[in-house]
Amino acid sequence: MSSPDEFDIAIVGGGLVGGAVGYGLARSGLSVALLDEGDVAYRASRGNFGLVWVQGKGLGLAPYSNWTQLSARRWPEFAALLRADADTDVVLEQPGGFHLCLSERELEHRVQTLTRLLEQPGLERYPFEVLDHAALADRIPGIGSTVVGGTYTALDGHVNALKLLRALHAGLLKHGGVYLPNTRIESARRSGERFDLQAKNKTFRASKVVLASGLGNARLAPQVGLVAPVRPQRGQILVLERVRRFLHHPIATLRQTDEGTVLVGDSQEEAGFNDSVGMAILATLADRAVRTFPTLRDVRINRTWAALRVMSPDGFPIYDQSRAHPGAFLATCHSGVTLAAAHALELAPQIVAGELEPRLQPFSAERLNVQKAA
Repeated sequence: MSSPDEFDIAIVGGGLVGGAVGYGLARSGLSVALLDEGDVAYRASRGNFGLVWVQGKGLGLAPYSNWTQLSARRWPEFAALLRADADTDVVLEQPGGFHLCLSERELEHRVQTLTRLLEQPGLERYPFEVLDHAALADRIPGIGSTVVGGTYTALDGHVNALKLLRALHAGLLKHGGVYLPNTRIESARRSGERFDLQAKNKTFRASKVVLASGLGNARLAPQVGLVAPVRPQRGQILVLERVRRFLHHPIATLRQTDEGTVLVGDSQEEAGFNDSVGMAILATLADRAVRTFPTLRDVRINRTWAALRVMSPDGFPIYDQSRAHPGAFLATCHSGVTLAAAHALELAPQIVAGELEPRLQPFSAERLNVQKAA
């Protein structure tokens, strides 16, 4: 077996979470390795919808809304850094976003949910608008008659998620980081003052390790005194052919990309590790899309896909550090695009400093009453 490669920090997982943290760490000037299992993994990044979304997030955990808002506000700075470091425009647009409702019952439930969310103690409140069909038709030409109303917030936006993933890796390399694809870490353990990360035929050593391998965190976390009780949740997406730009705001379940394609998706399915598509769900997605924009009836479907979200028991992120094995950190969430700016510009500096700030304590797995590994 060859001699170990040594780094200041190793990140296990090269998707949007690991990529953003890795990019932020590399900007610090430390030697950083991004260890990526590759496309054989259940990579949530391949199915990301591309939203930078604040509206409606945080019911039950007010700090999550605040963390999401912080990331959304830092996204313009983050996009500018990626443009400079990776020579890539991730096509950030933040014109505000809509959540559309196809029945009065849906609209009533939506308004009640947002109202309860924003009344939570400690939440940084943001305004939202409730719009009826006529008001929506003025702002979103072409909506269908069955859209009874919706809500709008000014903080929401979207990006090109595939360009984002590429830019994160390129930015890491620009700052001297090392990207190692096809590297599945089998085990992680502390050895003296460093961590040994064992791949199939290679050992990597690092002073600090960040577990950001999505569903793989459940297996690796206990080896360094952490827990990651995450499960897969399937989401399916329809990709329509390119059409002339007609939608200038992202909608929670439908958006038009900078390249003209239309993405449709909103399914949340408990299907285990099954990432196949199903006609019943796709038909429901297509029906709602056509009811929302009748002109889409004549637009062809180019392809479909499904991917697995990384979900904690309560749906919120887990950020943790190991007290039993100092220097080991965990980052897992299902909003890799929205939180990319916070991961690179807020979380990464805390990892460099060696201590997560108190504002991230609400995201510890301790909130889930899970016994940490020894």
